[in-house]
Amino acid sequence: MSAPPCCWAVVPAAGVGRRMGSVVPKQYLSLAGRPVIEHTLARLLAHPRIQAVVVALGREDGWWPATAFAADPRVLRAPGGTERCHSVLNALTLLNGRADADDWVLVHDAVRPCLRGSDIDRLLHHLAGHPVGGLLGVPVRDTMKRTDAAGAVLATVSREYLWHAYTPQMFRFDLLRDALAEALRQGLLVTDEAAAMEWAGHRPLLVEGHADNLKITRPEDLALAAFFLSVQVP
Repeated sequence: MSAPPCCWAVVPAAGVGRRMGSVVPKQYLSLAGRPVIEHTLARLLAHPRIQAVVVALGREDGWWPATAFAADPRVLRAPGGTERCHSVLNALTLLNGRADADDWVLVHDAVRPCLRGSDIDRLLHHLAGHPVGGLLGVPVRDTMKRTDAAGAVLATVSREYLWHAYTPQMFRFDLLRDALAEALRQGLLVTDEAAAMEWAGHRPLLVEGHADNLKITRPEDLALAAFFLSVQVP
């Protein structure tokens, strides 16, 4: 029996997080005694299938050198880009020559520090034989409304078959690199990797994960993340 493909993680971490209202980028804010990004990297590196993590950092990032993983040989550094898609593509370029065409790449938000190892297991299990890949998500539970630019409700949208897209988003190395590169050549700034794959004609698979895999975007999210870290089983 042949060995399973290698798994690599990519963490785009060049954002500044304007909605947090902080001079410190949100990935470096303190959460339960350590920077948010340290929790995120610790969760990824703890998984036995992940070979290494590539972190895409901004050129003027002065916070990274003080983190616990700055000198870790399992963590590689790539230059961050203007948008998330640029950062991810830069990280994939760094993996050229290391990753094989069919290896898995798990792209995970730097500010999702509550990722469970069991959710990585679910991705690996459900996508084991998939030719393209997929992503973690959670089905929409609330009533959905569509509004105009002023916030006036135009319609109530059926939530059937609607999902919140989470990360990691896990795709074959060559397919993801080619899809992102071509999208950028066409001037398309995709907001997540699944969108690039969809645009390239692929159909990613959604895998249900845990809702506590939250993305820290606003100040109140820090307290919620601290609570999840204190009670969850990774």
